[in-house]
Amino acid sequence: MFSAPGIAALILLIYIKPQEFIPGLEGVPLLYGFLGLAIFGFILDLRLGHARFDPPPHWPYVALFVPWAFTTFLAKAGGGGFVAPATNLIIVVILFFIVAMAIQTFRSFEVVMGALLAATLFVTGVCLHQGFAPLGCAVQEGATMEMLRPDGRPCNTAEECSEGDAEPGAQYQCERMGLFGTVSVGRGRVRYRGVLKDPNEVALTCGAVLPALFARNERQSSLSRTTLLIAGFVATAIMIVFTQSRGGILVFLAVVGAYFIKRFGVKGAAAGAVLALPLLLLGGRSGSEAEDSANERTEVLAAGMQMFQGDPILGVGYDQFQNHHHLTAHNSFMLALAEMGLFGLFLFLALLYVSFKICILALKRYDRSPEAKVAGVWSMAVLAAFCGVSIGSFFLSFTYHQVLWIYLGLSGALYGVIRRHDTTFGIKVGLFEHALLGMAAVGFPVVLKLFLRAKGH
Repeated sequence: MFSAPGIAALILLIYIKPQEFIPGLEGVPLLYGFLGLAIFGFILDLRLGHARFDPPPHWPYVALFVPWAFTTFLAKAGGGGFVAPATNLIIVVILFFIVAMAIQTFRSFEVVMGALLAATLFVTGVCLHQGFAPLGCAVQEGATMEMLRPDGRPCNTAEECSEGDAEPGAQYQCERMGLFGTVSVGRGRVRYRGVLKDPNEVALTCGAVLPALFARNERQSSLSRTTLLIAGFVATAIMIVFTQSRGGILVFLAVVGAYFIKRFGVKGAAAGAVLALPLLLLGGRSGSEAEDSANERTEVLAAGMQMFQGDPILGVGYDQFQNHHHLTAHNSFMLALAEMGLFGLFLFLALLYVSFKICILALKRYDRSPEAKVAGVWSMAVLAAFCGVSIGSFFLSFTYHQVLWIYLGLSGALYGVIRRHDTTFGIKVGLFEHALLGMAAVGFPVVLKLFLRAKGH
C-alpha cells in the first residue's frame, strides 16, 4: 500500500526524466530519493502487515548474476572505474526487487501499471509530436550523432546549418525539433531522452506497454478507457513508424500477435499478420541505409563472438564490450555472452525463462476462472509484454537496461500478488529445465557462429 506511490514515482522519473528539462532539478538526486521512498514504503508495509517477505522465484539467479558480473569486471578490468558500472547494476537490481516484492495486492499492481502506462504514453506523445515537427539545425556535441543540441534555426539540409550564424567549427545535423528540447536523430528518426534516447529503445518501450491498455479495458470497459485504448494504440503504431525501427515493429507485432493467438489460435497469428501489413510496409528503414545497418549489426556480432572465444568462461568483463569495439552489441544475449561468458548468458536466460513461466502458469490456472479474472487478465498482459520485450532485446543491448528490469520486476510482482490470494501457486525450475537453459546458452554461440560463417565472417 505505502510502497506503491514510491514505485510509481520511480517509474515516472526513469521514463520521463524531468530533471533533464525542468530548470532546478538537474542537481537533485531524485533517483536515490524515490528509491529510498519506495524502500521506506515497503518496510512500512511489512511492519504494518500489509506485505510479507516473499522473494520472487528469480532471486537465486539475480543473487548469482550480480556477483558474477562484478567478478568478470574485476578479473578483466581490475578495480579502476569499478564504482560507476557497479552502481548502475546495483540500482537496476534494487529496482527489480522493490517492484517484485513490494507490490502485493492487485490494487497496488494496477496503480503501478497505471504509472507505467502514463509515463510511456507521455513519451509516445512527445515522440509523435516530434515526428510532425519542423526541421531545425542541431549541433553535434559529442563524438556520436546522438548528442545533439537545437540551435533554433530552421533548415532543410545539414549543409544549410553550416552557413549564416553557424557556430565556428561545430558539426551540424538537420533534424526534427520536439518538445522539452528533444531532437530526432539519423535524419528524422524520433526518440526521447535519458534512457530512451535511442529510437529503437523508444519503439520497444512504447510497444511493450500496449498490453496494459488492453488489460485496463478488459478489467473494466468504459467509453473513456475504450477511447484511450484506440488512441493509444494508433498513436503508438504511428510513433513506431516514425522511429524507423524494424525491431520496434517486431515488438509491436509480438505484443498484438500474442493476443490474437490467445483469442483465435494459429488462425489469429495469420489474421494479425494481415492487419500488421501496413505497419510492415510503412515502418523501418529500407534501401542502402537498411543494408548498412544490417551489415553493421553483423559486424558487431562477429566482434562479440571473438570476445567470447577469447574467454568463454569470463568473457571480456561486465561493462567492457565497448572497450573492445566502438559499438555496443545490439543484442542482449550477445552482450551477456561476450561480457560474462556462458554462465552469464545462462543466468540471463534463466531470468527471462522464470518470467515467462510465471505468466504462462498463472494464465493456465486463472484465465477461465470468473472469480480470478483479474489474475488471468494481468497474466496475459505481462506475458504479451514479455513477448515484445524479449524479441526487442534480441536487437538491443538491454541486458542491464532499467526498462527490462522493471518488466522482470513486474513478473515477480504478479507472482507475489497471486500468492497473496492463492498460497498454492508456486514456481519451481527443475533439473531438466536447467539443463535446457544450459543447452540454450551453449547453442546460442554455435548457431551464431554458423550464421556469421554464412555471412562471410
